[in-house]
Amino acid sequence: MRAAVFKRALGRLVVEQHPDPSPEAGELLIRIARAGICGSEIHATSHPARPVGGDTILGHEICGEVIALGKGVERFRVGDRIVPMPYVGCGRCSACLAGKPHLCPGARLGIVAGYCEYTRVGQNECIRVPAEVSDEEAALIEPLAVGLQGVRKAELAVGNRVLVTGAGPIGLAAAFWARRLGASRVVVMANSARRKQFALGMGATHFIAQQEVADATEAVRDVLGGAPDVVIEAAGVPGAIAEAIAHVKPASTVISLGLCWGGDHFCPSAALMKEVRLQFSLCYARSDFEYCATVMAEGDHRPRIMITATVDFDALPAKFESLRGPSADCKVMIAPGGI
Repeated sequence: MRAAVFKRALGRLVVEQHPDPSPEAGELLIRIARAGICGSEIHATSHPARPVGGDTILGHEICGEVIALGKGVERFRVGDRIVPMPYVGCGRCSACLAGKPHLCPGARLGIVAGYCEYTRVGQNECIRVPAEVSDEEAALIEPLAVGLQGVRKAELAVGNRVLVTGAGPIGLAAAFWARRLGASRVVVMANSARRKQFALGMGATHFIAQQEVADATEAVRDVLGGAPDVVIEAAGVPGAIAEAIAHVKPASTVISLGLCWGGDHFCPSAALMKEVRLQFSLCYARSDFEYCATVMAEGDHRPRIMITATVDFDALPAKFESLRGPSADCKVMIAPGGI
């Protein structure tokens, strides 16, 4: 099969031939239909705080078709379209039994590899994709579930006012779910206006480009009619948590979804004096994947507006590198079988 491999020594993706994988007991072999490029993969292949070692096939936002079953597989059949969760746990602890393998003491990133034609996945980490959901939409389920879990942790009350900082796919997903789950006003704030159309299309009621306002705190309060009840930090840059604490109203909640690879600091007393609840959120439960699929199957297809490009393997290395700097793209999909 063809696979796009990140070569650490070269610092870039190289498309090459690899042996076709075979499913082991309890596994599915899938033909990948679509794989999304995640911002974490861009950062993990460039940031010194989290190097990707050796030669690695990236990709964890995928949708594919089952083409072979390993021994003992009972939940799926050949021909099913599935989306896998990328984490694998022991399958026996309380976290695994609750559908949260990423919190298993022995959790590891699974055997999922998306930048290739075929991959093996464990049957216990997969959900079936409804017929009403396209392959492209199904490949959005993983980042949508990250945003969903963050919003659920915020315990929104109907009518709450929400600020989302950062307008990447995770921030946009958070804005989408905040509106669906009852927020009356949702403002997305980012450095520039480049993502404004995506934020409004995903359900945000307002958008603020920080570089265009003199006082961000005042701008947020103006559009929300007061300080936000919840701030969802999805920027993942140093200073973002301190900024979120400064924005949120007293006795309210800050959810940190941003993946800040390097160090950061904030003043605990600033949060203490406002009695802020600070909650970090890594990812999701299997039920979040299922809910995302159900929402799109029932007709809410707004998340597809995040998809700005689809590339094949020939175009992938150059597109991947282009995402390291400012880009007009939001979510880029890979079509391993060609476009």
